[in-house]
Amino acid sequence: QVQLVESGGGLVQAGGSLRLSCTMSGRTFSTYAMGWFRQAPGKEREFVAAISWTGSSTYYQDSVKGRFTISRDNAKNTVYLQMNSLKPEDTAVYYCAADFYEIPRRVLDNDYWGQGTQVTVSS
Repeated sequence: QVQLVESGGGLVQAGGSLRLSCTMSGRTFSTYAMGWFRQAPGKEREFVAAISWTGSSTYYQDSVKGRFTISRDNAKNTVYLQMNSLKPEDTAVYYCAADFYEIPRRVLDNDYWGQGTQVTVSS
């Protein structure tokens, strides 16, 4: 059984930082490209960042470029999202996603999802 378990969310003031983690079990992590998505109240889930199978390529939504960094540690079966200079508009539930064949940049493409972790940025 495949599981993606996120952690690291919480409440932070604007300008602060958080690091999210997502650990995979039940599959060979290095065979999946990984991504982070988020969903704010009343809005659709949207792409945030993605990383290739080896970590050699990364992709970001324009609004988080220069503030967020995605990385992965295949030895630990974990993908990370370092979030700096957080803004109130970053408030959302953050989900990690795994895709065997493609870089996960679209909500509909992904094979597996985590349960989500809440990030709240106060002004």
